[in-house]
Amino acid sequence: MTQPTEFNYEIKGQPDFSYLTVHLEAGQTIKAEASAMTSMDTNISMATKFKGGFKRFFGGESIFINEFTADQFAGQLTLAGGVMGDIVPVHLDNQTIFIQSGGFLASGMGIQVDTKWQGMIKGFFSGAGLFLLKCSGKGDVFMSTFGGLIPIEVNGDYVVDNNHLVAFTEGLEYNITKVAGYKSFFFSGEGLVTRFTGQGRVWVQTHQYPAFASWIWPFRPQRNSN
Repeated sequence: MTQPTEFNYEIKGQPDFSYLTVHLEAGQTIKAEASAMTSMDTNISMATKFKGGFKRFFGGESIFINEFTADQFAGQLTLAGGVMGDIVPVHLDNQTIFIQSGGFLASGMGIQVDTKWQGMIKGFFSGAGLFLLKCSGKGDVFMSTFGGLIPIEVNGDYVVDNNHLVAFTEGLEYNITKVAGYKSFFFSGEGLVTRFTGQGRVWVQTHQYPAFASWIWPFRPQRNSN
């Protein structure tokens, strides 16, 4: 996989507060997750499309995707993820990657965004939901994360905490398992993990939602009993 070449773009605010600026040529279109647009030039038009059906809904994504087109002349579009974190571009050349719920931000029109059923066992325990987003084809894909994003080349076996996993390439086999015995499972703070086998790439985010939720829980507003 190579750096994106389809769009002229900039990513600023990395790695914690990233936003993506895409410079669209006249007639060029990019599709983005619902609610991702933060600003755009007035000559850019937006069309909302029903994509992926209710499988996308069960995958944790909106059932709608917005398509932004620069009409008549070039324009600038700014996109951002839903949480504090990074944005990472990937160029697919007739390849496929699988992305966890909430990880897809935008892509070129040559990328087919579909869903992959994980099965009840993998889906229930993986932390990514019953469905993964399947991005395949030729073009640019932009992923958003919670925290920074680290690409890791896998050649053999590799283990990733389920809450830190963002995406992985097609061809990698994976299973959901415990990192150690039951004592470690309940008391170490390390829960279920995804064990990959084969050759490919995984993307790991530096933060995870359950740990962040536990951290902010003591600071939540509380109703006074009086």
